[in-house]
Amino acid sequence: MAARDLFDLTGRTALITGGSRGLGLQIAEALGEMGARLVLSARKAEELEEAVAHLKRMNVEASWVAADAAKGSDITKLVDASLQRLGHIDILVNNAGATWGAPAEEHPLEAWDKVMNLNVRGVFLLTQAVGKRSMIPHRYGRVITVASIAGLRGNALGTMKTLAYNTSKGALVNFTRALAGEWGPYGITVNAIAPGFFPSKMSRGVIEQFGEENMAKSVPLQRLGDGEDLKGAALLFASRAGKHITGQILAVDGGAVAV
Repeated sequence: MAARDLFDLTGRTALITGGSRGLGLQIAEALGEMGARLVLSARKAEELEEAVAHLKRMNVEASWVAADAAKGSDITKLVDASLQRLGHIDILVNNAGATWGAPAEEHPLEAWDKVMNLNVRGVFLLTQAVGKRSMIPHRYGRVITVASIAGLRGNALGTMKTLAYNTSKGALVNFTRALAGEWGPYGITVNAIAPGFFPSKMSRGVIEQFGEENMAKSVPLQRLGDGEDLKGAALLFASRAGKHITGQILAVDGGAVAV
C-alpha cells in the first residue's frame, strides 16, 4: 500500500465532540478532507450550523447534533442520532472540554464538578456508549481523546491556577492507557493528543493575560499552535497509518514539555 493511502479515510465515519470551533473543527477538517463522514456535536446549534456549512464548502460530508457532553441523557441522544445517520461510528474524537481558573484553596466546588463532569465523566460515558454499541460489535474503532500538556505537568509558578483542569486532563491520560489495554483485543486503538497552547476561545484569557509573544518565548519552537498543527496527529491516530499505535499520548506543543 502506498504511504499516502494509509491516511485515506474513505468509507469511515467519525463523531467529534466540541467540533464546532477551535481544535475540534481543525480535527474535523482533517478527517473530512481524507474522506470520513462526520457528525459534529457541541452545545450551541448556531455554531454547529456554521461549522457544518464551512465543512460542506470543503466538500466534506458532515451533519451536527446539539448536545451537552456533560449530561448523560444528552450523550444517549447524541449516540442514537449519530448511529442513525452514520450506521456505525469508526472514529470517536473526545474534544469537548471546560476549564476554570482559581487558586486551589478557593476553588469553588461547583466549578470543580463542572470541569470534571464534562472533561472526565462525559468522556467516559460517551466512549463507553460508542464502544458498546458500535466499536466492540464491529471489532474496529479509533478513540482519540484531546487531553492537554496540563495533564502531563503542573503550572509554572506565577502562571495559571487551573487545578481542576490539570487534574481532569491527567485523568484522561491514564484513561487512555487503561482503556487501550482493555479494548485492544477488539481491534480498537485508544490514543490521546496533548496540545500545548493554541489560540482559542478557551485559552483567550490566558493569552491576553501573559501575552502570546511572551508565551511563545518559553517554547523551544518559539511559537504557539496554529490551525494546522493537530491535523497530522489526528490523522495518524484515526487511520491505517496508526493501526499498531495504542495507549499513547502525543504532545503537540512545540516542545514545551521537553524543557
